[in-house]
Amino acid sequence: MNITHFVENLDRGGLERMVLELVKLQQRQGHRCQVVCLFEPGSQAHELRELGIPVNACDKRQGLDLRALARARASIRSHNTEVLHTHNAVAHYQAVLATCGLPMRQVINTRHGMGGLRRAARREWLYRRALGRTHAIVAVCEAARNDAVQRGIVPPEKTCVVPNGIRVERFQTASASMRRQLLQSLGLPSITRLIGNVGRLNWAKDQATLIRAFGHVHASEPDTALLLIGEGELRTELQRRVDELGLGGHVHFLGDRNDVQALLAGLDLFVLSSVSEGYSLALLEAGAAALPVIATDVGGNREIIRDGRTGRLVKASDVAALSEVMLDLLHHPAHALALGLAARAWVEQHGSLDAMACSYAELYQGSKTVRRQ
Repeated sequence: MNITHFVENLDRGGLERMVLELVKLQQRQGHRCQVVCLFEPGSQAHELRELGIPVNACDKRQGLDLRALARARASIRSHNTEVLHTHNAVAHYQAVLATCGLPMRQVINTRHGMGGLRRAARREWLYRRALGRTHAIVAVCEAARNDAVQRGIVPPEKTCVVPNGIRVERFQTASASMRRQLLQSLGLPSITRLIGNVGRLNWAKDQATLIRAFGHVHASEPDTALLLIGEGELRTELQRRVDELGLGGHVHFLGDRNDVQALLAGLDLFVLSSVSEGYSLALLEAGAAALPVIATDVGGNREIIRDGRTGRLVKASDVAALSEVMLDLLHHPAHALALGLAARAWVEQHGSLDAMACSYAELYQGSKTVRRQ
């Protein structure tokens, strides 16, 4: 099939990584794929272009941009698109507007989060207007589907669940040798235990709570360090908070990295402190690395983490609870190891890219009965 994926851009993030891997797999399967970016191409666009997969940018400006819509329409039409697969709300209603009158076998939209963005009322109103020309709406977890249906954003008869997937085989399990390499690269003592977080530095990921919780952990266990992997608009504020808490030299901002798999393999513990989350690729990747995982009980996190079996769940924004569970796993390494191994086994069975792609293939053929897990 001729497939067009329509996104805002291909910067670093869970949504963008999922699209990249799905497009690569679909191309290997014999489909003819392209990606159209509403705004700029983004920092990861080169990965597809190097494989000969087109990435076209519309360079949209603020407000109604007819020239950007014309670019989108030309890209989609010249590709002889049969399946238009959009990602999140803004990309969806812009793509639907750009393709008015064009014949399309299927128009599919994936909502990658919980839709709880601040000041999103207008965005959701425009999104709902575009659903008349949408064949299927995909939520990445049951919690997101239920929330969107209950709020009247999506019609239940058009909505299904396809959890995200990753290339599990690419992830090596955490090991002492990888930990030594990571400690040496950071210039830290060999006895240091590393706690990691992967995600954009923004309000939804709530690294501020994680930093405060780590402060309690570090006071009790001085041979610990926190690694924040990712970039975002709150970096300066978070760095200031680290300094205020006297944690300078113990909290490391690693920025955007293209070696996340190696970094995960060097950690002792992974923590996701989000206050809003869909179906987290970061959790899947941490599980694939067989890391003991602590996550907040929001969104689809409990659909990945079974508390006490494949990781631990805590209440969001609860500094005391988060620090207590972090210390518990640091004090009981055998239990932490067992949780990590169970997480790896779960991801191997439920979190693969192939399973996700198979579900999308069914949708592209017109099935709306998809439900995995």
